[in-house]
Amino acid sequence: MTDSTKDRITGHVDETKGKAKSAIGDMTGDEQTQSEGQADQATGKIKQGVADLKDKANDVVKGLTGDKDK
Repeated sequence: MTDSTKDRITGHVDETKGKAKSAIGDMTGDEQTQSEGQADQATGKIKQGVADLKDKANDVVKGLTGDKDK
């Protein structure tokens, strides 16, 4: 499994966890839990963005070196 795939998976998990936390915070009126959920969602989106950048950087390297297998 590539680093970008790991980042994408952990990002998705963080985002999903954040959505659940945020919803629980909304239902219970707990602002701290809601805020933590929003932070987790943001962290997840950032991790997924990093994964996209890693993939694009890999594509650039492949294009420059002509290596289709990296």
